[in-house]
Amino acid sequence: MQWYLVILIGIAVGVVGSFCGLGGGALMVPLLLFLGFEAQRAVGTTFVGIAIIALSALAAHAHLQNVQWRWGLLLEIGGFIGAQLGAHLLEFVPTDVFRKIFAVVLVAIAVKMFF
Repeated sequence: MQWYLVILIGIAVGVVGSFCGLGGGALMVPLLLFLGFEAQRAVGTTFVGIAIIALSALAAHAHLQNVQWRWGLLLEIGGFIGAQLGAHLLEFVPTDVFRKIFAVVLVAIAVKMFF
């Protein structure tokens, strides 16, 4: 795998993620799957990038006073619990099944945003 493709994915996800608050995983995971990663490795690897991207975006939005800290921290509590559950569940899901589940979730979110 070419290292520069991974850097380009990171740049694209950073721009789009910071611009619209989109979770980096919604972009990064499908791109890593396209590059041949297994589902578990694509998701796990994505979190390394997401952590840094999220901190960078948080710093920019905090500077612009666009952060409601109380609500963000409450989201973090739920997100922490959900992340632990999701990581353990993913171990039992084959990559081909994961791709289908992920696609359905993304389509459902897109449809909801349009209507």
